[in-house]
Amino acid sequence: MRTLDLIVLVATIGFIVLYGLWKSRKTSTVSGYLLADRSLPWYTVALSIMATQASAVTFISTTGQAYADGMRFIQFYFGLPIAMIIVSAFFAPRFRNANVFTAYEYLEKRFDAKTRALVSLIFLIQRGLAVGMILYAPAVVLTVILGWDDRTTTVLMGFIVIVYTVLGGIRAVAWTDFQQMMIMLVGLFTALLVAILGLPEGISFGDSLLLAASAGKLNAVTTNFDWYDRYNLFSGLLGGTFLALAYFGCDQSQVQRYLTGKDLQQSRVSLLFNAVAKIPMQFFILLTGAMVFSFYIFTVPPATFHSENMKKLVGTAVEQKHKDAVALRQTAAYDLLKNRDAAHQAKFMEAQKQMDAVHKEATAGFNDTNYVFMTFVTQHLPAGFVGLVIAVIFGAAMSASSGEINSLATVTMVDFYQRFVKPGSTDNHYLWFSRFATVFWGVYAVASAQLARGLGSLVEAVNMLGSLFYGGLLGVFLLAFFFPRVGGTAAFLGVLAGEAAIFYTHSTGKVGFLWYNVIGCGVVVLTGLALSIFWQSASTPRPHESDGPPLPPDQTR
Repeated sequence: MRTLDLIVLVATIGFIVLYGLWKSRKTSTVSGYLLADRSLPWYTVALSIMATQASAVTFISTTGQAYADGMRFIQFYFGLPIAMIIVSAFFAPRFRNANVFTAYEYLEKRFDAKTRALVSLIFLIQRGLAVGMILYAPAVVLTVILGWDDRTTTVLMGFIVIVYTVLGGIRAVAWTDFQQMMIMLVGLFTALLVAILGLPEGISFGDSLLLAASAGKLNAVTTNFDWYDRYNLFSGLLGGTFLALAYFGCDQSQVQRYLTGKDLQQSRVSLLFNAVAKIPMQFFILLTGAMVFSFYIFTVPPATFHSENMKKLVGTAVEQKHKDAVALRQTAAYDLLKNRDAAHQAKFMEAQKQMDAVHKEATAGFNDTNYVFMTFVTQHLPAGFVGLVIAVIFGAAMSASSGEINSLATVTMVDFYQRFVKPGSTDNHYLWFSRFATVFWGVYAVASAQLARGLGSLVEAVNMLGSLFYGGLLGVFLLAFFFPRVGGTAAFLGVLAGEAAIFYTHSTGKVGFLWYNVIGCGVVVLTGLALSIFWQSASTPRPHESDGPPLPPDQTR
Protein backbone atom coordinates (compact mmCIF):
# COMPACT_ATOMS: atom_id res chain seq x y z
CA MET A 1 0.00 0.00 0.00
CA ARG A 2 1.30 3.44 -0.91
CA THR A 3 1.97 6.05 1.78
CA LEU A 4 -0.89 8.31 0.68
CA ASP A 5 -3.32 5.38 0.77
CA LEU A 6 -2.24 4.51 4.29
CA ILE A 7 -2.68 8.11 5.44
CA VAL A 8 -6.17 8.30 3.92
CA LEU A 9 -7.11 4.95 5.45
CA VAL A 10 -6.00 5.82 8.99
CA ALA A 11 -7.39 9.36 8.84
CA THR A 12 -10.80 8.24 7.56
CA ILE A 13 -11.29 5.45 10.09
CA GLY A 14 -9.97 7.63 12.89
CA PHE A 15 -12.37 10.45 12.01
CA ILE A 16 -15.38 8.12 11.86
CA VAL A 17 -14.65 6.50 15.24
CA LEU A 18 -13.80 9.74 17.05
CA TYR A 19 -16.87 11.49 15.63
CA GLY A 20 -19.11 8.68 16.86
CA LEU A 21 -17.57 8.76 20.32
CA TRP A 22 -17.90 12.56 20.50
CA LYS A 23 -21.60 12.39 19.59
CA SER A 24 -22.18 9.76 22.30
CA ARG A 25 -20.15 11.44 25.06
CA LYS A 26 -23.24 12.07 27.27
CA THR A 27 -24.42 8.45 27.35
CA SER A 28 -24.84 7.48 31.01
CA THR A 29 -28.11 5.49 31.26
CA VAL A 30 -29.37 2.16 29.95
CA SER A 31 -31.93 3.95 27.76
CA GLY A 32 -29.18 6.15 26.31
CA TYR A 33 -26.79 3.25 25.84
CA LEU A 34 -29.28 0.92 24.15
CA LEU A 35 -31.77 3.28 22.47
CA ALA A 36 -30.02 6.69 22.41
CA ASP A 37 -32.88 7.94 24.62
CA ARG A 38 -35.13 7.60 21.54
CA SER A 39 -33.80 10.96 20.33
CA LEU A 40 -32.19 10.48 16.91
CA PRO A 41 -33.43 12.33 13.78
CA TRP A 42 -34.89 10.32 10.91
CA TYR A 43 -31.94 10.84 8.54
CA THR A 44 -29.47 9.42 11.07
CA VAL A 45 -31.73 6.43 11.70
CA ALA A 46 -32.29 5.93 7.95
CA LEU A 47 -28.60 5.93 7.07
CA SER A 48 -27.81 3.78 10.11
CA ILE A 49 -30.32 1.18 8.88
CA MET A 50 -28.81 1.31 5.40
CA ALA A 51 -25.22 1.15 6.67
CA THR A 52 -26.02 -1.89 8.81
CA GLN A 53 -27.16 -3.71 5.66
CA ALA A 54 -24.31 -2.31 3.54
CA SER A 55 -21.59 -4.12 5.43
CA ALA A 56 -18.16 -4.92 4.05
CA VAL A 57 -19.80 -8.09 2.75
CA THR A 58 -21.88 -5.90 0.42
CA PHE A 59 -18.96 -4.04 -1.12
CA ILE A 60 -16.56 -6.95 -1.31
CA SER A 61 -18.94 -9.72 -2.27
CA THR A 62 -21.84 -8.11 -4.14
CA THR A 63 -19.56 -6.53 -6.74
CA GLY A 64 -17.84 -9.89 -7.18
CA GLN A 65 -21.25 -11.55 -7.40
CA ALA A 66 -22.14 -9.33 -10.37
CA TYR A 67 -18.77 -10.05 -12.00
CA ALA A 68 -19.32 -13.80 -11.73
CA ASP A 69 -23.09 -14.25 -11.95
CA GLY A 70 -24.47 -11.00 -13.30
CA MET A 71 -26.92 -8.54 -11.80
CA ARG A 72 -29.75 -10.96 -11.12
CA PHE A 73 -28.92 -10.72 -7.41
CA ILE A 74 -30.83 -7.38 -7.49
CA GLN A 75 -34.07 -9.41 -7.52
CA PHE A 76 -33.24 -10.42 -3.95
CA TYR A 77 -34.33 -6.87 -2.97
CA PHE A 78 -37.53 -6.58 -5.01
CA GLY A 79 -39.70 -7.40 -2.02
CA LEU A 80 -38.00 -4.89 0.26
CA PRO A 81 -40.20 -1.83 -0.52
CA ILE A 82 -43.32 -3.91 0.16
CA ALA A 83 -41.86 -5.13 3.43
CA MET A 84 -40.88 -1.62 4.53
CA ILE A 85 -44.42 -0.33 4.04
CA ILE A 86 -45.82 -3.22 6.11
CA VAL A 87 -43.20 -2.73 8.87
CA SER A 88 -43.98 1.01 8.96
CA ALA A 89 -47.72 0.37 9.18
CA PHE A 90 -47.86 -2.54 11.65
CA PHE A 91 -44.55 -3.37 13.34
CA ALA A 92 -43.11 0.03 14.26
CA PRO A 93 -46.31 1.35 15.93
CA ARG A 94 -46.73 -1.75 18.09
CA PHE A 95 -43.14 -1.77 19.30
CA ARG A 96 -43.13 1.95 20.08
CA ASN A 97 -46.52 1.89 21.79
CA ALA A 98 -45.43 -1.05 23.94
CA ASN A 99 -42.39 1.01 25.05
CA VAL A 100 -40.02 -1.96 24.71
CA PHE A 101 -36.25 -2.14 24.41
CA THR A 102 -36.35 -5.27 22.25
CA ALA A 103 -38.85 -6.75 19.82
CA TYR A 104 -38.96 -9.90 21.95
CA GLU A 105 -40.22 -8.05 25.03
CA TYR A 106 -43.41 -7.55 23.05
CA LEU A 107 -43.85 -11.33 22.75
CA GLU A 108 -44.10 -11.71 26.51
CA LYS A 109 -46.67 -8.94 26.68
CA ARG A 110 -48.67 -10.73 23.99
CA PHE A 111 -47.90 -14.39 24.75
CA ASP A 112 -45.71 -15.54 27.65
CA ALA A 113 -42.16 -15.71 28.97
CA LYS A 114 -41.21 -18.99 27.31
CA THR A 115 -42.14 -17.72 23.83
CA ARG A 116 -40.09 -14.58 24.43
CA ALA A 117 -37.12 -16.64 25.65
CA LEU A 118 -37.27 -19.05 22.68
CA VAL A 119 -37.40 -16.33 20.05
CA SER A 120 -34.67 -14.34 21.82
CA LEU A 121 -32.47 -17.44 21.84
CA ILE A 122 -33.06 -17.99 18.11
CA PHE A 123 -31.99 -14.41 17.48
CA LEU A 124 -28.82 -14.83 19.54
CA ILE A 125 -27.88 -18.00 17.65
CA GLN A 126 -28.54 -16.53 14.21
CA ARG A 127 -26.92 -13.13 14.77
CA GLY A 128 -24.09 -14.64 16.78
CA LEU A 129 -23.11 -16.70 13.74
CA ALA A 130 -23.64 -13.85 11.25
CA VAL A 131 -21.52 -11.30 13.12
CA GLY A 132 -18.43 -13.47 12.63
CA MET A 133 -18.97 -13.52 8.86
CA ILE A 134 -19.39 -9.74 8.78
CA LEU A 135 -16.20 -9.19 10.76
CA TYR A 136 -14.28 -11.66 8.58
CA ALA A 137 -14.91 -9.70 5.37
CA PRO A 138 -12.06 -7.17 5.91
CA ALA A 139 -9.67 -10.10 6.29
CA VAL A 140 -10.26 -10.70 2.59
CA VAL A 141 -9.10 -7.16 1.92
CA LEU A 142 -5.83 -7.34 3.79
CA THR A 143 -5.12 -10.83 2.47
CA VAL A 144 -5.14 -9.38 -1.04
CA ILE A 145 -3.42 -6.09 -0.26
CA LEU A 146 -0.88 -6.65 2.49
CA GLY A 147 -0.74 -10.40 2.85
CA TRP A 148 -1.76 -10.14 6.50
CA ASP A 149 -2.98 -13.27 8.21
CA ASP A 150 -6.78 -13.13 8.45
CA ARG A 151 -6.63 -13.87 12.18
CA THR A 152 -4.56 -10.72 12.72
CA THR A 153 -7.09 -8.70 10.77
CA THR A 154 -10.13 -9.93 12.65
CA VAL A 155 -8.48 -9.36 16.03
CA LEU A 156 -7.49 -5.79 15.06
CA MET A 157 -10.91 -4.92 13.68
CA GLY A 158 -12.67 -6.60 16.57
CA PHE A 159 -10.65 -4.59 19.09
CA ILE A 160 -11.56 -1.25 17.47
CA VAL A 161 -15.25 -2.19 17.25
CA ILE A 162 -15.39 -3.35 20.87
CA VAL A 163 -13.77 -0.15 22.16
CA TYR A 164 -16.13 2.36 20.59
CA THR A 165 -19.25 0.20 20.97
CA VAL A 166 -18.57 -0.39 24.66
CA LEU A 167 -17.85 3.29 25.29
CA GLY A 168 -20.60 4.88 23.19
CA GLY A 169 -23.40 2.34 22.81
CA ILE A 170 -26.05 2.68 20.10
CA ARG A 171 -25.56 6.44 19.78
CA ALA A 172 -21.90 5.97 18.78
CA VAL A 173 -22.91 3.16 16.42
CA ALA A 174 -25.64 5.24 14.73
CA TRP A 175 -23.51 8.36 14.21
CA THR A 176 -20.53 6.40 12.86
CA ASP A 177 -22.98 4.68 10.50
CA PHE A 178 -24.16 8.08 9.29
CA GLN A 179 -20.65 9.26 8.41
CA GLN A 180 -19.71 5.91 6.95
CA MET A 181 -22.64 5.85 4.54
CA MET A 182 -21.54 9.15 3.04
CA ILE A 183 -18.01 7.88 2.47
CA MET A 184 -19.30 4.57 1.08
CA LEU A 185 -21.07 6.33 -1.77
CA VAL A 186 -17.97 8.36 -2.67
CA GLY A 187 -15.80 5.24 -2.73
CA LEU A 188 -18.23 3.30 -4.90
CA PHE A 189 -18.67 6.13 -7.38
CA THR A 190 -14.88 6.40 -7.68
CA ALA A 191 -14.52 2.69 -8.44
CA LEU A 192 -17.27 2.80 -11.08
CA LEU A 193 -15.74 5.88 -12.70
CA VAL A 194 -12.30 4.26 -12.88
CA ALA A 195 -13.77 1.13 -14.49
CA ILE A 196 -15.46 3.24 -17.17
CA LEU A 197 -12.54 5.62 -17.80
CA GLY A 198 -10.14 2.67 -17.91
CA LEU A 199 -11.75 1.31 -21.08
CA PRO A 200 -9.63 1.57 -24.26
CA GLU A 201 -9.98 4.61 -26.51
CA GLY A 202 -12.99 4.23 -28.78
CA ILE A 203 -14.85 1.92 -26.32
CA SER A 204 -17.77 3.82 -24.80
CA PHE A 205 -19.87 3.19 -21.71
CA GLY A 206 -22.62 1.93 -24.03
CA ASP A 207 -20.16 -0.52 -25.60
CA SER A 208 -19.21 -1.87 -22.19
CA LEU A 209 -22.89 -2.35 -21.36
CA LEU A 210 -23.39 -4.27 -24.61
CA LEU A 211 -20.50 -6.60 -23.81
CA ALA A 212 -21.67 -7.13 -20.23
CA ALA A 213 -25.20 -7.87 -21.48
CA SER A 214 -23.91 -10.32 -24.11
CA ALA A 215 -22.05 -12.20 -21.39
CA GLY A 216 -25.21 -12.37 -19.25
CA LYS A 217 -24.01 -9.88 -16.64
CA LEU A 218 -26.94 -7.43 -16.94
CA ASN A 219 -29.62 -10.04 -16.27
CA ALA A 220 -31.35 -7.86 -13.67
CA VAL A 221 -34.74 -9.59 -14.11
CA THR A 222 -35.27 -13.30 -14.70
CA THR A 223 -38.86 -14.40 -15.21
CA ASN A 224 -38.39 -18.17 -15.37
CA PHE A 225 -39.85 -19.90 -12.32
CA ASP A 226 -37.58 -22.42 -10.63
CA TRP A 227 -37.87 -23.47 -6.98
CA TYR A 228 -34.13 -24.04 -6.75
CA ASP A 229 -33.11 -20.82 -8.51
CA ARG A 230 -32.11 -18.39 -5.76
CA TYR A 231 -32.68 -15.21 -7.72
CA ASN A 232 -35.65 -14.72 -10.01
CA LEU A 233 -38.61 -12.35 -10.11
CA PHE A 234 -40.87 -14.67 -8.13
CA SER A 235 -38.44 -15.62 -5.37
CA GLY A 236 -37.46 -11.95 -5.08
CA LEU A 237 -40.99 -10.58 -4.81
CA LEU A 238 -42.41 -13.28 -2.52
CA GLY A 239 -39.41 -14.78 -0.73
CA GLY A 240 -37.65 -11.42 -0.63
CA THR A 241 -40.69 -9.76 0.93
CA PHE A 242 -40.85 -12.37 3.68
CA LEU A 243 -37.10 -12.15 4.32
CA ALA A 244 -37.17 -8.34 4.50
CA LEU A 245 -40.27 -8.44 6.72
CA ALA A 246 -38.49 -10.75 9.13
CA TYR A 247 -35.25 -8.79 9.01
CA PHE A 248 -36.72 -5.33 9.57
CA GLY A 249 -39.69 -6.41 11.63
CA CYS A 250 -38.24 -9.12 13.87
CA ASP A 251 -34.44 -8.79 13.93
CA GLN A 252 -33.34 -6.74 16.93
CA SER A 253 -30.36 -5.31 15.01
CA GLN A 254 -32.88 -3.44 12.81
CA VAL A 255 -35.76 -2.93 15.26
CA GLN A 256 -33.33 -1.28 17.66
CA ARG A 257 -32.40 1.19 14.92
CA TYR A 258 -35.85 2.60 14.36
CA LEU A 259 -36.68 2.53 18.07
CA THR A 260 -33.98 5.19 18.48
CA GLY A 261 -36.06 7.68 16.44
CA LYS A 262 -37.55 10.74 18.18
CA ASP A 263 -41.10 9.55 17.56
CA LEU A 264 -43.13 7.13 15.44
CA GLN A 265 -43.19 9.51 12.49
CA GLN A 266 -39.37 9.73 12.45
CA SER A 267 -39.11 5.93 12.62
CA ARG A 268 -41.53 5.51 9.73
CA VAL A 269 -39.77 8.06 7.52
CA SER A 270 -36.43 6.31 8.10
CA LEU A 271 -37.93 2.98 7.03
CA LEU A 272 -39.66 4.42 3.96
CA PHE A 273 -36.44 6.16 2.93
CA ASN A 274 -34.79 2.73 2.78
CA ALA A 275 -37.76 1.40 0.80
CA VAL A 276 -37.04 4.01 -1.87
CA ALA A 277 -33.22 4.10 -1.75
CA LYS A 278 -32.13 0.49 -1.17
CA ILE A 279 -32.80 -0.98 -4.63
CA PRO A 280 -31.08 1.89 -6.51
CA MET A 281 -28.07 1.57 -4.21
CA GLN A 282 -27.81 -2.17 -4.77
CA PHE A 283 -28.26 -1.64 -8.51
CA PHE A 284 -25.37 0.83 -8.40
CA ILE A 285 -23.14 -1.65 -6.54
CA LEU A 286 -24.00 -4.50 -8.94
CA LEU A 287 -23.51 -2.26 -11.97
CA THR A 288 -20.03 -1.47 -10.65
CA GLY A 289 -19.30 -5.21 -10.63
CA ALA A 290 -20.61 -5.56 -14.19
CA MET A 291 -18.42 -2.65 -15.34
CA VAL A 292 -15.41 -4.26 -13.68
CA PHE A 293 -16.19 -7.33 -15.82
CA SER A 294 -16.18 -5.20 -19.00
CA PHE A 295 -12.96 -3.50 -17.86
CA TYR A 296 -11.24 -6.88 -17.57
CA ILE A 297 -12.20 -7.80 -21.13
CA PHE A 298 -9.62 -5.26 -22.34
CA THR A 299 -7.25 -5.41 -19.35
CA VAL A 300 -5.83 -8.86 -18.68
CA PRO A 301 -7.46 -10.28 -15.53
CA PRO A 302 -5.68 -12.77 -13.28
CA ALA A 303 -6.49 -16.42 -13.89
CA THR A 304 -7.69 -16.47 -10.28
CA PHE A 305 -8.26 -13.43 -8.09
CA HIS A 306 -6.72 -15.02 -5.00
CA SER A 307 -3.09 -13.85 -5.03
CA GLU A 308 -1.65 -16.89 -3.25
CA ASN A 309 -3.35 -19.31 -5.63
CA MET A 310 -2.24 -17.19 -8.58
CA LYS A 311 1.42 -17.65 -7.63
CA LYS A 312 1.03 -21.41 -7.96
CA LEU A 313 -0.06 -21.08 -11.61
CA VAL A 314 3.08 -19.29 -12.83
CA GLY A 315 4.70 -21.28 -15.63
CA THR A 316 1.94 -23.91 -15.77
CA ALA A 317 -0.19 -25.01 -18.70
CA VAL A 318 -3.19 -23.33 -17.06
CA GLU A 319 -1.43 -19.97 -17.25
CA GLN A 320 -0.95 -20.39 -21.01
CA LYS A 321 -4.56 -21.49 -21.47
CA HIS A 322 -5.63 -18.36 -19.64
CA LYS A 323 -3.57 -16.10 -21.92
CA ASP A 324 -5.04 -17.75 -25.01
CA ALA A 325 -8.61 -17.43 -23.64
CA VAL A 326 -8.07 -13.73 -22.80
CA ALA A 327 -6.81 -12.99 -26.33
CA LEU A 328 -9.70 -14.94 -27.92
CA ARG A 329 -12.34 -13.11 -25.84
CA GLN A 330 -10.80 -9.71 -26.54
CA THR A 331 -10.81 -10.34 -30.30
CA ALA A 332 -14.41 -11.57 -30.15
CA ALA A 333 -15.38 -8.43 -28.18
CA TYR A 334 -13.90 -6.07 -30.77
CA ASP A 335 -15.60 -8.05 -33.57
CA LEU A 336 -18.96 -7.84 -31.78
CA LEU A 337 -18.67 -4.09 -31.26
CA LYS A 338 -17.77 -3.65 -34.93
CA ASN A 339 -20.52 -5.83 -36.41
CA ARG A 340 -23.22 -5.94 -33.69
CA ASP A 341 -25.05 -8.98 -35.01
CA ALA A 342 -26.22 -12.30 -33.59
CA ALA A 343 -23.42 -14.33 -35.17
CA HIS A 344 -20.66 -12.27 -33.55
CA GLN A 345 -22.56 -12.19 -30.29
CA ALA A 346 -22.61 -16.01 -30.33
CA LYS A 347 -18.84 -16.05 -30.92
CA PHE A 348 -18.29 -13.69 -28.00
CA MET A 349 -20.46 -15.85 -25.73
CA GLU A 350 -18.48 -18.92 -26.77
CA ALA A 351 -15.22 -17.13 -25.98
CA GLN A 352 -16.65 -16.18 -22.57
CA LYS A 353 -17.53 -19.83 -21.89
CA GLN A 354 -13.92 -20.75 -22.64
CA MET A 355 -12.76 -18.06 -20.18
CA ASP A 356 -15.11 -19.46 -17.55
CA ALA A 357 -13.79 -22.98 -18.10
CA VAL A 358 -10.17 -21.88 -17.70
CA HIS A 359 -11.06 -19.85 -14.62
CA LYS A 360 -12.75 -22.88 -13.10
CA GLU A 361 -9.62 -24.95 -13.75
CA ALA A 362 -7.39 -22.22 -12.30
CA THR A 363 -9.40 -21.86 -9.09
CA ALA A 364 -9.53 -25.65 -8.60
CA GLY A 365 -12.84 -25.46 -6.75
CA PHE A 366 -11.95 -22.36 -4.70
CA ASN A 367 -14.56 -19.60 -4.93
CA ASP A 368 -12.64 -16.34 -5.50
CA THR A 369 -15.72 -14.09 -5.83
CA ASN A 370 -14.84 -12.18 -2.67
CA TYR A 371 -11.44 -11.17 -4.09
CA VAL A 372 -12.54 -9.69 -7.43
CA PHE A 373 -13.41 -6.15 -6.40
CA MET A 374 -10.42 -5.57 -4.14
CA THR A 375 -8.02 -6.87 -6.79
CA PHE A 376 -9.45 -4.29 -9.17
CA VAL A 377 -9.28 -1.51 -6.55
CA THR A 378 -5.71 -2.12 -5.48
CA GLN A 379 -4.31 -2.57 -8.98
CA HIS A 380 -6.15 0.15 -10.88
CA LEU A 381 -7.36 2.98 -8.61
CA PRO A 382 -5.08 6.04 -8.23
CA ALA A 383 -3.12 6.73 -5.03
CA GLY A 384 -5.31 8.01 -2.21
CA PHE A 385 -8.49 6.54 -3.62
CA VAL A 386 -7.29 3.01 -2.83
CA GLY A 387 -6.98 4.06 0.81
CA LEU A 388 -10.45 5.62 0.65
CA VAL A 389 -12.10 2.47 -0.72
CA ILE A 390 -10.31 0.31 1.84
CA ALA A 391 -11.49 2.72 4.55
CA VAL A 392 -15.04 2.35 3.16
CA ILE A 393 -14.86 -1.40 3.50
CA PHE A 394 -13.27 -1.32 6.93
CA GLY A 395 -15.78 1.26 8.11
CA ALA A 396 -18.64 -0.77 6.67
CA ALA A 397 -17.43 -3.82 8.55
CA MET A 398 -17.17 -1.79 11.74
CA SER A 399 -20.63 -0.27 11.28
CA ALA A 400 -22.33 -3.59 10.64
CA SER A 401 -20.48 -5.61 13.27
CA SER A 402 -20.81 -2.91 15.95
CA GLY A 403 -24.55 -2.75 15.32
CA GLU A 404 -24.83 -6.53 15.56
CA ILE A 405 -22.76 -6.66 18.75
CA ASN A 406 -24.84 -3.88 20.30
CA SER A 407 -28.13 -5.66 19.47
CA LEU A 408 -26.80 -8.98 20.77
CA ALA A 409 -25.79 -7.28 24.02
CA THR A 410 -29.23 -5.64 24.26
CA VAL A 411 -31.10 -8.92 23.92
CA THR A 412 -28.72 -10.65 26.35
CA MET A 413 -29.25 -7.94 28.97
CA VAL A 414 -32.96 -7.16 28.52
CA ASP A 415 -34.43 -10.52 27.53
CA PHE A 416 -32.33 -12.79 29.73
CA TYR A 417 -30.29 -11.04 32.42
CA GLN A 418 -32.85 -8.41 33.46
CA ARG A 419 -35.84 -10.73 32.95
CA PHE A 420 -34.58 -14.00 34.46
CA VAL A 421 -31.26 -13.50 36.28
CA LYS A 422 -31.45 -10.21 38.19
CA PRO A 423 -34.79 -8.43 37.86
CA GLY A 424 -35.38 -5.19 39.74
CA SER A 425 -31.77 -4.04 39.95
CA THR A 426 -30.50 -0.48 39.45
CA ASP A 427 -30.07 1.33 36.12
CA ASN A 428 -26.35 1.65 36.77
CA HIS A 429 -26.02 -2.11 37.28
CA TYR A 430 -27.81 -2.84 33.99
CA LEU A 431 -25.62 -0.30 32.21
CA TRP A 432 -22.53 -2.05 33.57
CA PHE A 433 -23.84 -5.45 32.46
CA SER A 434 -24.70 -4.07 28.99
CA ARG A 435 -21.08 -3.02 28.54
CA PHE A 436 -19.90 -6.42 29.76
CA ALA A 437 -22.25 -8.18 27.31
CA THR A 438 -20.91 -5.97 24.51
CA VAL A 439 -17.35 -7.10 25.28
CA PHE A 440 -18.46 -10.74 25.38
CA TRP A 441 -20.17 -10.62 21.98
CA GLY A 442 -17.27 -8.68 20.49
CA VAL A 443 -14.82 -11.38 21.56
CA TYR A 444 -17.24 -14.03 20.33
CA ALA A 445 -17.41 -12.31 16.92
CA VAL A 446 -13.63 -12.37 16.60
CA ALA A 447 -13.48 -16.05 17.56
CA SER A 448 -16.32 -17.12 15.24
CA ALA A 449 -15.02 -15.09 12.27
CA GLN A 450 -12.83 -18.01 11.24
CA LEU A 451 -15.99 -19.97 10.43
CA ALA A 452 -16.39 -17.73 7.35
CA ARG A 453 -13.41 -19.34 5.65
CA GLY A 454 -14.32 -21.27 2.54
CA LEU A 455 -17.95 -20.13 2.49
CA GLY A 456 -17.67 -18.68 -1.01
CA SER A 457 -19.75 -15.55 -1.66
CA LEU A 458 -20.13 -14.01 1.81
CA VAL A 459 -23.23 -12.01 0.87
CA GLU A 460 -24.99 -15.24 -0.08
CA ALA A 461 -23.75 -17.02 3.04
CA VAL A 462 -25.06 -14.27 5.36
CA ASN A 463 -28.49 -14.21 3.70
CA MET A 464 -28.77 -17.99 3.62
CA LEU A 465 -27.97 -18.13 7.33
CA GLY A 466 -30.66 -15.55 8.04
CA SER A 467 -33.20 -17.49 5.98
CA LEU A 468 -32.69 -20.54 8.19
CA PHE A 469 -34.19 -18.63 11.13
CA TYR A 470 -36.18 -15.63 9.89
CA GLY A 471 -39.26 -17.58 8.81
CA GLY A 472 -39.84 -18.74 12.39
CA LEU A 473 -39.36 -15.23 13.78
CA LEU A 474 -41.74 -13.64 11.29
CA GLY A 475 -44.40 -16.28 11.82
CA VAL A 476 -44.63 -15.74 15.58
CA PHE A 477 -44.93 -11.96 15.19
CA LEU A 478 -47.71 -12.37 12.63
CA LEU A 479 -49.53 -14.58 15.14
CA ALA A 480 -49.03 -11.90 17.79
CA PHE A 481 -50.31 -9.05 15.63
CA PHE A 482 -53.17 -10.55 13.64
CA PHE A 483 -54.47 -13.67 15.46
CA PRO A 484 -55.65 -12.63 18.94
CA ARG A 485 -57.05 -16.06 19.82
CA VAL A 486 -53.67 -17.79 19.55
CA GLY A 487 -52.02 -18.18 22.94
CA GLY A 488 -48.47 -18.67 24.19
CA THR A 489 -48.11 -22.44 24.01
CA ALA A 490 -49.54 -22.61 20.49
CA ALA A 491 -47.15 -19.88 19.38
CA PHE A 492 -44.20 -21.57 21.09
CA LEU A 493 -44.88 -24.91 19.41
CA GLY A 494 -45.53 -23.13 16.11
CA VAL A 495 -42.02 -21.63 16.17
CA LEU A 496 -40.47 -25.04 16.83
CA ALA A 497 -42.49 -26.56 13.98
CA GLY A 498 -41.52 -23.74 11.63
CA GLU A 499 -37.80 -24.13 12.34
CA ALA A 500 -38.06 -27.90 11.90
CA ALA A 501 -39.72 -27.37 8.50
CA ILE A 502 -37.01 -24.92 7.40
CA PHE A 503 -34.12 -27.19 8.34
CA TYR A 504 -35.82 -30.17 6.70
CA THR A 505 -36.33 -28.16 3.50
CA HIS A 506 -32.69 -27.06 3.60
CA SER A 507 -31.53 -30.66 3.99
CA THR A 508 -33.32 -31.68 0.78
CA GLY A 509 -31.42 -29.11 -1.29
CA LYS A 510 -34.40 -28.76 -3.65
CA VAL A 511 -35.56 -25.24 -2.83
CA GLY A 512 -33.72 -21.90 -3.08
CA PHE A 513 -33.05 -20.33 0.32
CA LEU A 514 -35.36 -17.31 -0.20
CA TRP A 515 -38.32 -19.71 -0.06
CA TYR A 516 -37.27 -20.86 3.44
CA ASN A 517 -38.75 -17.63 4.80
CA VAL A 518 -42.13 -18.29 3.20
CA ILE A 519 -42.20 -21.95 4.26
CA GLY A 520 -41.12 -21.30 7.85
CA CYS A 521 -43.53 -18.42 8.36
CA GLY A 522 -46.41 -20.40 6.87
CA VAL A 523 -45.77 -23.42 9.09
CA VAL A 524 -45.60 -21.28 12.25
CA VAL A 525 -48.90 -19.53 11.49
CA LEU A 526 -50.74 -22.69 10.44
CA THR A 527 -49.44 -24.69 13.40
CA GLY A 528 -50.36 -21.94 15.88
CA LEU A 529 -53.85 -21.61 14.41
CA ALA A 530 -54.42 -25.37 14.20
CA LEU A 531 -53.39 -25.95 17.83
CA SER A 532 -55.56 -23.08 19.05
CA ILE A 533 -58.60 -24.37 17.14
CA PHE A 534 -58.00 -27.92 18.42
CA TRP A 535 -57.73 -26.84 22.05
CA GLN A 536 -60.78 -24.60 21.78
CA SER A 537 -62.87 -27.32 20.15
CA ALA A 538 -61.79 -29.81 22.81
CA SER A 539 -62.92 -27.27 25.46
CA THR A 540 -59.89 -27.97 27.61
CA PRO A 541 -57.46 -25.41 29.04
CA ARG A 542 -54.17 -25.07 27.23
CA PRO A 543 -51.45 -26.64 29.36
CA HIS A 544 -49.00 -24.32 31.13
CA GLU A 545 -50.07 -21.34 29.10
CA SER A 546 -50.44 -17.69 29.83
CA ASP A 547 -51.25 -14.85 27.51
CA GLY A 548 -49.04 -12.61 29.65
CA PRO A 549 -49.92 -9.20 31.03
CA PRO A 550 -52.45 -7.10 29.10
CA LEU A 551 -51.27 -4.86 26.29
CA PRO A 552 -51.39 -1.07 26.59
CA PRO A 553 -54.82 0.43 25.79
CA ASP A 554 -53.71 1.86 22.43
CA GLN A 555 -52.52 -1.52 21.17
CA THR A 556 -54.66 -3.85 19.12
CA ARG A 557 -54.20 -7.57 19.25
